[in-house]
Amino acid sequence: MSDLISYQFEDGIATLTLCNGKVNAISPDVIAAFNVALDRAAQDKAIVIVTGQPGILSGGYDLKVMTSGPQNAVNLVAAGSTLARRMLTHPFPIIVACPGHAVAKGAFILLSADYRIGVEGPFSIGLNEVQIGMTMHHVGIELARDRLGKAAFQRSVINGEMFDPQGAMNAGFLDKLVPAEQLLATAQAVAQQMKKINMSAHKNTKLKVRKALLETLDQAIELDKQLPL
Repeated sequence: MSDLISYQFEDGIATLTLCNGKVNAISPDVIAAFNVALDRAAQDKAIVIVTGQPGILSGGYDLKVMTSGPQNAVNLVAAGSTLARRMLTHPFPIIVACPGHAVAKGAFILLSADYRIGVEGPFSIGLNEVQIGMTMHHVGIELARDRLGKAAFQRSVINGEMFDPQGAMNAGFLDKLVPAEQLLATAQAVAQQMKKINMSAHKNTKLKVRKALLETLDQAIELDKQLPL
C-alpha cells in the first residue's frame, strides 16, 4: 500500500492510517491512496477504521495545491468531494477514529463516515473555510447540512466556528468521546459490534437513507467544478 495511507487487515477489520506529514494534508496523492485502500477493503469485505497520527486526523486540503492555481484547487476539491460521496456509499461500515484535530476536509471525513469516535483533549474540530478566506463549496454546504444540527450547521459553515471535542459531539461531528489511550481499542470494539449487522441490509439501507443526499451531492460536485469555487 501507499506510504501516505497504511493498510492493516485483521479479523475482518481494515485499519487505514493517514500519514502525510505533521497535519496529514489531503493531497491528490492521498485521495488516490484512500481510494485504493477502500477498493482493497471492499475486496476484503472488511469493516473500515480510518485514523490518523496522534493528535490529528487531518488539517484539510494541501494548501500548496490549493494555492498553485484555480484549476488545481477545483480539481482537488472535486476529487475530495467524490471521495466523500464514495465513503457515504461504501458497502461496509466506515468508522473514523479521530485522534485529535480535524479541520476543514479533516472534519468532512468525519461527516462522511458511519460512526465517529473522538478523543478528549485540547483539540479543534470544524470547518474553518471562511476563516481562511474560502467561500464554502456546494458539496461542503450540503454534507454539513445533512450531518450537523441546524444551529451548529449555521455556526460551522457561515461563521467558521471551531469546536472542542465535546462541542463537536454536540454539533454532530462525533458520536462518542474517549480518552486518547482508549481510541483504537474503542474503534475495534465498535467494529466487532458492527460485525453483527447483516451487511447486505446495511448497504441497501444506507443507500436508501442517503438517496436524496447523494443526488444533491452529485449536483453539487458539478457546480463546484465551475471556476471559481
